[in-house]
Amino acid sequence: MSTGVRRRMGVEERRQQLIGVALDLFSRRSPDEVSIDEIATAAGISRPLVYHYFPGKLSLYEAALKRASEDLASRFTEPHDGPLGGRLLRVMRRFFDFVDDHGPGFSALMRGGPAVSAEGTGAQGHVSATHALIDSVRQAAYEQMLSHLGVSEASPRLELVVRSWISLVESTALIWLDGRRIPRGELEVQLVHDFAALAAVSAAYDADMAGLLRTMVKGEPADGPFGELVGRLIALGS
Repeated sequence: MSTGVRRRMGVEERRQQLIGVALDLFSRRSPDEVSIDEIATAAGISRPLVYHYFPGKLSLYEAALKRASEDLASRFTEPHDGPLGGRLLRVMRRFFDFVDDHGPGFSALMRGGPAVSAEGTGAQGHVSATHALIDSVRQAAYEQMLSHLGVSEASPRLELVVRSWISLVESTALIWLDGRRIPRGELEVQLVHDFAALAAVSAAYDADMAGLLRTMVKGEPADGPFGELVGRLIALGS
């Protein structure tokens, strides 16, 4: 039987709890609309106690962004098993799981963060910190893509293809969040097709990219994402 005695949390445990609570609230509404009072109530503590662990809403928001960015970056990690098309599709599904679960927070992160109370001279530092988090997610995705392609150092054309695709994934997710007017599953497949298409166009201009493209599609099943793209393109010309 419960005695009704609430266990006292340590400092770091309480900080992590507050970050989790804030991230959950920021995921469902724009961070601008979430107050310290709401965070305190959701955490089951008083408003002054929130300020004991974080100087203000801005610092708590930055901590929540950091956790979110680490989670988002981890979505691009995928075992190097099976055809590349299938691997990329699994990555896109996990990526859109995050986007779906953290819509307002994802939008705020990718657009440079909301105008959470400036708290004096810390505002510019907040913008810089947010941009650094975004860049860390993009770089993690970029390095994961090179790893899946079996490339240790990208050529200029390959770097252009991969970074352009990552930007396309971001912008597609942001547009999708504005009304979800296209079925999510279709966009996940389309983005995998987009990567293959970008690589194919680049291969038409560069011998090294052409060799990489042949490696990419080697062993791809006819019913996989890359095989489906070929079938759709053939159907368009018939």
